[in-house]
Amino acid sequence: MTKKTLLTRLSLRWATWQNQRRLQVIANQVRSHASRLDNPPKVVIFNASSRLSGLSQNAAFTILAGWGLRLAGAQVIYFACQAGMSHCVLGTNREDYTRRPPCEQCIAQTRRLTGAFETCWFRFQPAPGLLKELENLSVAELEEVQFAGEELGIAEPIPLGNLVLPSLRWALRRYHLPDDEPTRYLFRQYILSAYNVAKEFNELLQREQPQVCLIFNGIMYPEATARWVALQKGVRVVTQEVGFQPFSAFFTDGEATAYPIHIPKDFELNQRQNARLDAYLEKRFQGKFTMAGIQFWPQMQGLSADFNQRAAQFNQIVPVFTNVIYDTSQVHANVLFHHMFHWLDHLLGIIRAHPETLFVLRAHPDEMRPGTAKQSRESVRDWVIANGVNKLFNVIFIDSQEYISSYELIQRSKFLMVYNSSIGLEAALMSVLVLCGGKARYTQYPTVLFPKSVEDFDELVEALLAVDKIEAPQAFRQNARRFLYYQLYRVSLPFGAFLQVGAKAGFVQFKDFNWRALLADNSLTMRTILKGIFEGAEFQLQEEDEWNVYGSD
Repeated sequence: MTKKTLLTRLSLRWATWQNQRRLQVIANQVRSHASRLDNPPKVVIFNASSRLSGLSQNAAFTILAGWGLRLAGAQVIYFACQAGMSHCVLGTNREDYTRRPPCEQCIAQTRRLTGAFETCWFRFQPAPGLLKELENLSVAELEEVQFAGEELGIAEPIPLGNLVLPSLRWALRRYHLPDDEPTRYLFRQYILSAYNVAKEFNELLQREQPQVCLIFNGIMYPEATARWVALQKGVRVVTQEVGFQPFSAFFTDGEATAYPIHIPKDFELNQRQNARLDAYLEKRFQGKFTMAGIQFWPQMQGLSADFNQRAAQFNQIVPVFTNVIYDTSQVHANVLFHHMFHWLDHLLGIIRAHPETLFVLRAHPDEMRPGTAKQSRESVRDWVIANGVNKLFNVIFIDSQEYISSYELIQRSKFLMVYNSSIGLEAALMSVLVLCGGKARYTQYPTVLFPKSVEDFDELVEALLAVDKIEAPQAFRQNARRFLYYQLYRVSLPFGAFLQVGAKAGFVQFKDFNWRALLADNSLTMRTILKGIFEGAEFQLQEEDEWNVYGSD
């Protein structure tokens, strides 16, 4: 072991110890100073898929919100996994699907995080009858598995296959699942585990009769199952995801991964807000931004002389921006095409039919994120090679780790085609017309073109390629600015007062603070969450609050 490696390990251990100490101190304070009401509202919290032994942003957001609820007098009950799933999402080993998850480390961390709450632990209970029904099913048949909900007091059958499928794709980093025994094994175990979550969560709801459940994400199969059961029982569910500012979270009564944002029709940016947004965009267009604690662009490069020489041979440039195929956003995106590769297969015919047009196909920067386990196993790069797209004269392929400025490319384009990635919104901000192949969080407002059918999509593509000049409607840019401003400064609830960057990339640590910082009178974030949970208010900041929280950036 080198001296540098030893120092790194010691530094990591010291940071971990500090974080655990701070966690214990604040948990004890919250437990000691929590308000005691005669008939406290009950809130059930469930987050089993955002961390194992570490502390991710989403894990921290859940605990901080729970502390704020506890101090406000709520009876907070944490539904906690005690080896309650035979195989969980984060504990899946992509080299050996049969390897058991690291439950001991995860349980130890859960005990530390839940010290201020009542904890309802659940363990895995085999379901031999269900397993027998699953044993001889193919992957396609497992996708359609339903199981009677009668023993849970639910009339509807539990769509176990559908609830589990997004997590299986996410864990295996691919959309198309091979119909082999390892995949079928993992699929069966996820279904059995989801059924166990359904039974245990149902028992908790029947016993405690909570007013609301606060659940992470709502797409990963443990939380998706719990959410489904709660909604069937008529219990309100709030879901939570990472927000669009550093150390910020998004809360909603809807599906958090779809980021539903409600913007008043009369909302228009004033001069001060416009200036603030322009300052943000100036940094963004230079690649100076992070998402969930990860900076995607270590450096930004302009278009090369070779690119310009190649582009000069064509009448027009149309960039095509893809997304990460396994990402949970795809659950909401696939309404026009079956999936992103279906869209790409469809585009391939259009590309071949238009040799006068240079199509610049760009892989998402997160597709092959270096130094992490998040690298795609079904990638756009693989699709390009398999279909010979890289050999087509009128295609330039930009791989995920080529840090060429997307914004310079957008400025050179006639129009843009995207599936559902955020670059579509940014192009709309640059007054470039965007045609979406998938539903995105910004397609809920008139910012881009999102046709209602594949036939309409084809007609739009042909019309846009044929016309001499395209001007995006001014309303698209205005609506894009309104949407982005709300996304950044109204619905991204800041937790930066409590969190700081962790010793490992993508993880966080608690800052030194005491319990009073979590009171509604002292925290706009906690006040917003409490109003949302207890009063049904929107989980968003008011105009006067946004400036107090984010200042002038």
